Amino acid sequence: MENIIKSPTCVGSRELEAAVVQVLRSRANPQPHVVRLADEQAISELRAMRVPRQGRPLDAVIDEMVEKVYHHRAQADHPRFFAFVPGPASALSAIGDLLTAVYNPHAGNWLESSGPSCIEQQLVKWLADQLGLPESSGGLFVSGGSMANLTALVAARDQRLPAQERAKGVAYVSEQTHSSVAKGLKIIGFLPDQIRRIKCDSKFRLDVDALAAAVAEDKKGGRLPFAVIASAGTTNTGSIDPLPEIRSLCDREKLWMHVDGAYGASIAVSPLYRHLLKGIEEADSISWDAHKWLFQTYGCGMVLVRDGSLLSASFHTRPEYLRDTETDEGQVNFWDLGIELTRPARGLKLWLTLQVAGSDAMAHAIEHGFQLAQWAEEELRQHQHWEIVTSAQLAIVNFRYAPGGLSEAKIDALNKAVAQRALRDGFATVLTTELHGRTVLRICAIHPDATEDDIRETVRRLNAYAVSEARGFTQA
Repeated sequence: MENIIKSPTCVGSRELEAAVVQVLRSRANPQPHVVRLADEQAISELRAMRVPRQGRPLDAVIDEMVEKVYHHRAQADHPRFFAFVPGPASALSAIGDLLTAVYNPHAGNWLESSGPSCIEQQLVKWLADQLGLPESSGGLFVSGGSMANLTALVAARDQRLPAQERAKGVAYVSEQTHSSVAKGLKIIGFLPDQIRRIKCDSKFRLDVDALAAAVAEDKKGGRLPFAVIASAGTTNTGSIDPLPEIRSLCDREKLWMHVDGAYGASIAVSPLYRHLLKGIEEADSISWDAHKWLFQTYGCGMVLVRDGSLLSASFHTRPEYLRDTETDEGQVNFWDLGIELTRPARGLKLWLTLQVAGSDAMAHAIEHGFQLAQWAEEELRQHQHWEIVTSAQLAIVNFRYAPGGLSEAKIDALNKAVAQRALRDGFATVLTTELHGRTVLRICAIHPDATEDDIRETVRRLNAYAVSEARGFTQA
């Protein structure tokens, strides 16, 4: 393709159409290896690249990026990527991303994005309805769970702690709370000793009795408890904290209840599993990631609050150069509800996905993840020396290979070796985590296209790796 681009904003429609087709064709088939790490030679080539003074043909640049840049990555959207929380993004979400990028609305204010803002309003209302939140609720789309947690914690701080008393404030998390919560509390001014880490019960849920004791101890010591951060679907185990009991405690002690539902809140879309979230409808705020179990491309998270007016109380400002953007009733300037002034219309890709697929198909896809984890557990139980550390729940199962005669340290090392062997093999990606001080293997299976054969063959291969690797440990 001849390079005819003379200005970054002046590209021919024929060239753009060809580029879109080129990109889509490059993604027609997934790479055979789920994870491809760049080796030293590839890194050397990437670091040798420079920004040219004169432009190059668009198709040549796309080819180079596909072959040398995007090639070296974990395919988090691969059906057999079972590590971390996968990102099995729908192609519909990618089309929505493309639409939003092409039209590029500034979604911070109604004046510049009345159409997109109206749709995001509608979608926030629908999401709140799925969770059972009241009519007074509100929220906005943010980049992900970290920003959603941060936004909610600012509101919690402002509503429960007088500014002059913030040095006495205490927030409560569990041993399994996502690290983004502690990071968010640190960002908004809380020191490590103001973040109390509460033990979990045998099912890795926040222990409410231990929480109550910690709150009482802090109040006796002159501190000001102000927030409890519960989890709806912990990253390690998929555990849901006892939300009704936590709500009762928060009511008694006048504490803000935030629920980190970045992973698990999506089951609210499933009529079959929605009941597992009982109590979330009573939360003061909730974080939720659409780029996890709602199958969106990255950068699509939500923060929802029980009283929508409270976000504005924390984030609304009105400098003189923004006075022309004042809104009427029913309109919204999303920059008044969160940290960002300039923000993309992140919710439109989710809207497009739901419009095309429908909520029933979304629910069935979520329910499939539960089945995948159950198949994994069934297959594990058919092989010797495998321990189920946490049974399948919310599409997650934790397990470890523990043959007799090995110390705990060697069993930990053996399971790490199994994960590394799987990573090298490339058929599927299964990594480790730590529970009760033990290294375990973990499968998080939420891809709608993953099959029973995918999951069972993954377990069979893990078993073969384990048997092979164990020989080196038993002979040592």
